[in-house]
Amino acid sequence: MSRVVVVTGASGGVGRAVARRFAARGDRVALLARGEAGLAGAADDVREAGGQALAVEVDVADHTAVDAAAARVERELGPIQVWVNTAFSSVFAPFTDIDPEEFRRVTEVTYLGYVYGTRAALDRMLPRDRGVIVQVGSALAYRGIPLQSAYCGAKHAIQGMHESLRCELLHDRSGVRTTMVQLPAVNTPQFSWVRSRLRHQAQPVPPIFQPEVAADAIVYAADHPRRREYWVGGSTAATLLANAVVPGLLDRYLARTGFASQQTKQAHDPTRPGNLWWPADSTGGHDFGAHGRFDAVAKSRSWQLRASQHHGLLAAAGAGLAALAVGLGRRR
Repeated sequence: MSRVVVVTGASGGVGRAVARRFAARGDRVALLARGEAGLAGAADDVREAGGQALAVEVDVADHTAVDAAAARVERELGPIQVWVNTAFSSVFAPFTDIDPEEFRRVTEVTYLGYVYGTRAALDRMLPRDRGVIVQVGSALAYRGIPLQSAYCGAKHAIQGMHESLRCELLHDRSGVRTTMVQLPAVNTPQFSWVRSRLRHQAQPVPPIFQPEVAADAIVYAADHPRRREYWVGGSTAATLLANAVVPGLLDRYLARTGFASQQTKQAHDPTRPGNLWWPADSTGGHDFGAHGRFDAVAKSRSWQLRASQHHGLLAAAGAGLAALAVGLGRRR
């Protein structure tokens, strides 16, 4: 049976890939984003994949507009069953090179956009006592890196909000679920359109994964929301574990490697405005799609995602092996 799914940031990147995945199951997908060309392309993708599309042009930093968009979705598609927050913006620059207004804008889009989307979803799901909210996070929700202080701060804030909300829903024994998917570096168009004051082209920190890997994880999380979070990519797991055990050492490692690993050798004009204040497709009407410029090196699958999805079986196997080892030890 088809579901009504809302995806914010659906015009490109991970949001675009997520919309396709839900559409392939026949779901009715509401696409929330800025930019007419990207939204039109996303709507075409949904229809071609077998779903029903509703494109709503909205800036997620405007809570009134987000709530109005949710009301329109319910009028035209039906009760919202899944809400996926993935819209964001960012600035690539050292902290002291980011203007206060830019920092505010990143926070409003990347953090408060999730708050407003979550609130709009809850206002409709709680009275029905059912629904799923998926927060699309990042390894950077736990571990800040250089040149992305505004984005890292917003992702940390989402993590805290998610944990608090989850506790409240559990306390109330609510039928509404919230889960979070922590992503690795993903090959999306953001590295072509994000505001950057770097002198070289920005890139994701390798290893890089295709957006479809992220989309598969997000759709799985929507189907299995009892888990508090999912980790995608071995690099995400390694980063989170290292940060928990040796954060000071990781500080020094990132101080040495974090600047070069986020830039290619290609020159970049640091005065280009990027998409912080207006959509990237507002000039020329170009639809950027889901993929960025790193197809040649991006990975199309993640073994760690499979481990995250089947952690119960792995834990049981691990416990069985441990018990076997203890038994063999006693026989000696």
